[in-house]
Amino acid sequence: MKKQSTGRRLSAKLRRELEAVKAMPDSAIDYSDIPRQDPNDPKWRNAVVGKFYRPIKQPIALRLDADVIAWLKSQGAGYQSRINDILRREMIAHTKQ
Repeated sequence: MKKQSTGRRLSAKLRRELEAVKAMPDSAIDYSDIPRQDPNDPKWRNAVVGKFYRPIKQPIALRLDADVIAWLKSQGAGYQSRINDILRREMIAHTKQ
């Protein structure tokens, strides 16, 4: 786990407390004040896993045939996102094999 800066220094006491909690086994943690999340509960019926996950985009230079670009652009705005979706489908199809 990466250490993230909170913009302020932790006191020695707080640092000791955090280290003690980190060293505890999961079985020793009291979860009684946290409500249980039941996936079969009707309120979670339409929940979507990863709905707000957005992978980091990396700008690249890509050389494609002019007719391919024309076809993608003819579909309307968002041709770069469509390229990404097409490549993602291919990636997933090949990783499942």
